[in-house]
Amino acid sequence: MKKFLFMLTVMIGIATGASAQKTDLSLSYGGYTQMDATDCHDGWHHVNNAWGALNVGVNFQVARNFYIGPSYTFSSCTAGRGPEHSSIAYHAIMLNGRYNYWRNSIVTLYGHLGLGAEISHMMPHHGDSYNQTYFAYQFSPLGAQVGLSRSWTIFGELGFGAQGLVQVGFRLNLL
Repeated sequence: MKKFLFMLTVMIGIATGASAQKTDLSLSYGGYTQMDATDCHDGWHHVNNAWGALNVGVNFQVARNFYIGPSYTFSSCTAGRGPEHSSIAYHAIMLNGRYNYWRNSIVTLYGHLGLGAEISHMMPHHGDSYNQTYFAYQFSPLGAQVGLSRSWTIFGELGFGAQGLVQVGFRLNLL
């Protein structure tokens, strides 16, 4: 009976803690990514810069000023000219942490760190497609978000990594 009561207490505690945690969904665009600055294209020559990166993430509040959650980033570029024209698609999956270090009623300043994997899907014109995997990261020491309402915020970040040198977007706060 003691074990049953203990397990029931633990399950109620976990359920209460999970339902009380704040969650946000983010959508952003980042310019000049890690994939442009480093060789994430298997040594291919004449690779053009990517158009930027589209980022989607979910963040869960685990402490008063700390959020953690996964994100997905997509970007692409082309390589070569004429008959040698080929394409590369970049997919980055990362685990992100965000720490709010200053806030008032409207503005929040924060830092953001993400670590994960970047998969380059290489599509050569003459040959079979293949994948190359690289270490992905995002280091943004300066981020700011402005509350538009209780549910929506816009944000901008300065940093470097798979999500971009400059990143702008918005968040939907679920709780």
